[in-house]
Amino acid sequence: MTTKLFGEPVQRREDPRLLTGQGRYLDDLGRDALAAAFVRSPHAHARIRDVDVTAALDVEGLVAVYTWEDLPERVGRALPLLIPHPALTHGRTAYPLARDVVRHVGEPVVMVVAADRYAAEDACALIEVDYEPLKPVVGLEEAVQSAQLVHEDVPGNVGAHLVQEVAAADGRGAREAIEAAPHTLAFRLDIERSASMPLEGRGVYARWDGRDLRVYSSTQTSTSVRMAVAAALGLPLPQVEVIAPDVGGGFGVKIVHPWPEEVLVPWAAMTLGREVKWAEDRREHFVSSAHERGQVQYVRAGFDDAGRVLGLDVTILHDHGAYTPYGIIVPIITSTQLLGPYKIGAYRVEFSAVYTNTVQVTPYRGAGRPQGVFCMERTMDKIAHYLGKDRTEVRAANFIGPGEFPYDQGLIFQDGRPLIYDSGDYPEMLRMIKELIGWDSFERRPGRGIGIGCYVEGTGVGPYEGGHVQITSDGRVHVSTGLTSQGQGHETAFAQIAATELGVPIERVSVVTGDTRRFGYAVGTFASRAAVVSGNAIALACRKVREKALRIAAEALEANPADLDIADGIVHVAGTPSASVPLSTVAVLANPLRYAFDEETAKATQFSGTAAFDRPPVAEGEEPGLEGRDYYSPIRSTFAAGMHAAIVETDPDTAEIKVVRYAVVHDCGRLINPMIVEGQIHGGVAQGIGGALYERMVYDQHGQLVNASFMDFLMPYATEVPHIETDHLETPSPLNPLGIKGAGEAGVIPVSAVIASAIEDAEGIEIDRMPISPSELYEARERRRLRADGPPDE
Repeated sequence: MTTKLFGEPVQRREDPRLLTGQGRYLDDLGRDALAAAFVRSPHAHARIRDVDVTAALDVEGLVAVYTWEDLPERVGRALPLLIPHPALTHGRTAYPLARDVVRHVGEPVVMVVAADRYAAEDACALIEVDYEPLKPVVGLEEAVQSAQLVHEDVPGNVGAHLVQEVAAADGRGAREAIEAAPHTLAFRLDIERSASMPLEGRGVYARWDGRDLRVYSSTQTSTSVRMAVAAALGLPLPQVEVIAPDVGGGFGVKIVHPWPEEVLVPWAAMTLGREVKWAEDRREHFVSSAHERGQVQYVRAGFDDAGRVLGLDVTILHDHGAYTPYGIIVPIITSTQLLGPYKIGAYRVEFSAVYTNTVQVTPYRGAGRPQGVFCMERTMDKIAHYLGKDRTEVRAANFIGPGEFPYDQGLIFQDGRPLIYDSGDYPEMLRMIKELIGWDSFERRPGRGIGIGCYVEGTGVGPYEGGHVQITSDGRVHVSTGLTSQGQGHETAFAQIAATELGVPIERVSVVTGDTRRFGYAVGTFASRAAVVSGNAIALACRKVREKALRIAAEALEANPADLDIADGIVHVAGTPSASVPLSTVAVLANPLRYAFDEETAKATQFSGTAAFDRPPVAEGEEPGLEGRDYYSPIRSTFAAGMHAAIVETDPDTAEIKVVRYAVVHDCGRLINPMIVEGQIHGGVAQGIGGALYERMVYDQHGQLVNASFMDFLMPYATEVPHIETDHLETPSPLNPLGIKGAGEAGVIPVSAVIASAIEDAEGIEIDRMPISPSELYEARERRRLRADGPPDE
């Protein structure tokens, strides 16, 4: 039995429970609760003139109907703008129920509570809302050109505008450097909207006992939901508990807090004195949750004969939808992570975040990075094509060298701190990915191409996470941390950290996440931060516990703590295994007792003969028990990196695109569990293939989402995702005790860029817009054919 488990491919401990149907998801709870349902706007932009609920009042089982006017002032106020920023000059958020105007299809207008969901939906169908339709703003070009406004007080529909610029070593700005460069290119790139689509939609279940409120939410941020709900309902924080049960996927959409339903359902439970539950159906998820990705990018690059980028100027239009609850984090990440593993001579980036009458935009796995990587990697490919060079040669010419870390890119990242890369070896990663995919031996033929993409991912953003560790008298280790789990393998990875730090078998370690009763202070699970921030907090807490355990064991063994070690849950004198004491006994000795509850606890009572009479039973400055709590607050983000490569084949007749090989080399610092990291990469690549070839949110001119079902919104099946070959490089981060970096979003980030590169190689057609469908590739072929044939004869 080993207790040195850090770095081992330990099987995921949560899987047997989840795969055998023993998981407890939001909708498994509250079977006897009242059910909530919502009347949602059918219009993208309209003024609410009247709401008539008369016909609904006769529905059997109806309990209550609420419009915005029924809400108390504190509950009915606009939802919080979670991340203010000086550049977000016109931030706007929704009301829990629409107040006067609806600004996207799916915005909630009326809340109905009934005995069950069937009755609630029946009542919703009978409620008549009188709307005065207004002209919607749909699409980025219309948003910046139209006189029509999404919000009457937001000029030009521009919610935020930000410029960051880093000059060249000689002091020249990006535009000046581009003008002076030997070669220049200018082009436009487009990325369309997609969305998270977790297996389980959002959901809330609340119960109120007259004093305390307990809320279950399918969320990525249980402690943040707790604070938001307490603030909205005017409750003291200790009277609110929020628990994330098993969560069937998040991918970013469940990071927002609070959603309207997370305020309204608890408020209804308090108002009615009954348990209330709401679980989102799939159409609701399409039209009332959140999307991401939509951007237009205008790029100018200046470079030399070797392909080195001397100046880069990027202007981004970012579609923020109707509201900005999560601030401008997504375009900030795009604009800063765009630089990837490269050192650019001079860089200027400008973005405008604009409002449209569509579903709001908040982070989706990758969170702005796929757009930034698409921009940078398309730039590298275009430079290589212009110069007639191998695409990997141009990338190598621009890499930050392994001896140049820490490397300051001179920008401010999403955490408000400097964009400084902590470690990496990009030339070695390039060598590894070329070898893994067989780049130099690849045989080109019509309809078969190879592509590559490189990225750097900021991970482990602050401000902090905490960990609590307790060893009980049965020798078991109980770990808790405040962030939530949605399938990442936290129960396994955190248990591996604790088992390694404490020298105990992993079978004796249990892990609890997302329960504010167990750990009240946390930030949440997003931005590839859980392992970095909570993992290090748990390690630090374990070290406190270990230090105390060795000190207590040293007294029992009459030894020096420095001479002791822990293995398989036994504290022993190094070199003398017979001189030992179990951690279970140490836990008993750490808690002086008056009463004996079993044979073990009898060893800690006042007449057991273990007491020292020259000091109190609990020494000054000590606490009873063998437990510890600590927090980890990073000074700044740590930066993981990776390189992907793919081989695609395109059908000469149907233009169907097939990914036949996919390879990944990834560096997330020290690996806690390589199998979990590979699982994260595989899932991310699958989502990336979806975003490159299948998934898009299609709005018509009226702001109607025309593909709001799985009949029309396409996602890849297992048959569309090839076997993914992976390799790892470990460059430990110097910024945290464990030397780790995040890995949760790595798989998805460069996929659109990689597949675009491969399709372009196969077809000889520039790919500047993603996703791309067979019909779009076919049309591109037709345009090429018409250009080759020339204008028709007169």
